[in-house]
Amino acid sequence: MVKRRKVGNLLALAILSTLNERPTHPYEMASILKSRGKDRDMGIKWGSFYTVIANLGKHGFIEAVESTRDGARPERTVYRITDAGRDELLDWLRELLAELAPEEPKFVAGLSVMAWLGPDEVIALLRTRLAALDEEIASARAESARFLEEVPRLMLVEGEYHLAMRVAEAEWVRSILGELTSGSMPGLAEWRDFLAERGSTRS
Repeated sequence: MVKRRKVGNLLALAILSTLNERPTHPYEMASILKSRGKDRDMGIKWGSFYTVIANLGKHGFIEAVESTRDGARPERTVYRITDAGRDELLDWLRELLAELAPEEPKFVAGLSVMAWLGPDEVIALLRTRLAALDEEIASARAESARFLEEVPRLMLVEGEYHLAMRVAEAEWVRSILGELTSGSMPGLAEWRDFLAERGSTRS
């Protein structure tokens, strides 16, 4: 069963993971996360970055160890992970890797009510999506090949997973488009009739 965590967003996980390597200050944490593409992998919202750091400190998962100043720059507080924070990080990782959790991507929400558009418009929209998917897949494959020359595969598996999901999505969209364009999808005629009865001009 998925736990309700004291600080449960993925930005907290990213911060704990970064501090598990070594103590650092928030600006450097953000730079590390960005350079590793964690903002993409974890959907990080940077506007809540300092709030999450404060909440992690409040619950005893991280603690301030020193404040530093570099010339005229503002003072920077260096944080480190606590034993409780390390336990939280490892427990959270085990949960994420082993347990299924509900995911509600926006695409699924659109699919659930797409019948309000006509089949022809849905075909056009899915073709646009498929073109974007194919472009992203090609770019991700090239990027992965480049990174593998410098970084062990173990450090790239999240990108590999993302690519596999995009490939699967593209195959599914291509299959649905095939059914829509060939007319073989069950209920297609009823879909058009339904919209026609409601006075829709989009078929």
